[in-house]
Amino acid sequence: MPYPKSHHEQVRKRIIDSARRLFNRRGFESVSINEIMRVAGLTHGGFYSYFQSKSDLYAEVMNCFFTDPEWKNCWEGVHVDLSATDVGAQVVTAYLSRQHYEDVENSCPMVALPTDVARSGEVARRAFETVFRAMVSVLERSVNGNGTSNRATAQAIAALSIGGMIVARALVDRAHADELRGSCLQVALQLGNWRKPKGKIRAGKKGSRIEV
Repeated sequence: MPYPKSHHEQVRKRIIDSARRLFNRRGFESVSINEIMRVAGLTHGGFYSYFQSKSDLYAEVMNCFFTDPEWKNCWEGVHVDLSATDVGAQVVTAYLSRQHYEDVENSCPMVALPTDVARSGEVARRAFETVFRAMVSVLERSVNGNGTSNRATAQAIAALSIGGMIVARALVDRAHADELRGSCLQVALQLGNWRKPKGKIRAGKKGSRIEV
């Protein structure tokens, strides 16, 4: 029997999810197409029915919850309501959370892959820029004026959130990394003139709050 029309898209998403986890964990260069397909439960030969090259797949992996509404936009029990009036505070709290820090395989690709992007071609860099612009747009919607343009403030907050997580993950001392994340969150909330969300972003079944 022929596959249903949805089969092709479902398989494509499996490949992207497999590549995201592997790229986030080990980087672009050290991961092979063979390995990506094996983790996805597929054979190497089927790859080229979905992507022209590993670089094309890489650009797809750059998508995240800012650009793809169907992306799993949460870490362990963390969910951001992109339609909320306090979305900016929710985004930075989630972005700098313990859950995001620890869940390397499901990281936002802007945190896990920036050095790979900088060494890559224009397609990957444009994909990164698209995600960054989308994040800035989300933050800008809820920035409370503080004398600086909302766009400038949103760009600074986005860079602080992404850069803060990158540096935190590079530190050996976990206590120092946690302190850094907390400092970045405090400053990001101040820049946006936001209060830290209370009781709105909760972890799944246990109902525990995001941990910063």
